Amino acid sequence: MLKEGDKAPEIKLETDKGEQFDLAQQKGRKVVAYFYPRADTPGCTIEAKEFNDAYQKMADKGAEVVGISPDTAKAQTKFKDKFGLGFTLLCDVDKKVAEAYDVIKEKNMYGKKVMGIERTTFVIDEQGNIAKIFNKVKPEGHAEEVLSVL
Repeated sequence: MLKEGDKAPEIKLETDKGEQFDLAQQKGRKVVAYFYPRADTPGCTIEAKEFNDAYQKMADKGAEVVGISPDTAKAQTKFKDKFGLGFTLLCDVDKKVAEAYDVIKEKNMYGKKVMGIERTTFVIDEQGNIAKIFNKVKPEGHAEEVLSVL
């Protein structure tokens, strides 16, 4: 179980543009990594749009925002284009990064127990350590909550 102050696990994933994102190359700047279950679903859309609205303010505070889900690059690109998102979306198709960040949890889906991504955000500091963890995130108002800790 990760806690604040821990070294952030590696993130090396394909972006929505088919490029490689490597957390290690972000040293010297903050990274807001938010995990979400699935592109273009109601809660994930609210969260993404709010992060998009707050993106410039976060960038002004030296933070890069990345959204991470198990979607393919094609699905991420479609989602990004549909809502005009200005930040990078990462494709964790095999869920290895989600596992490393311990965000795969048992969820109740229409009365059935399933394993899925629990909406969670990590603020990673300039040295690559976890500065803040937001668990069981509610999409509405979350981006402002993150902005307040930056």
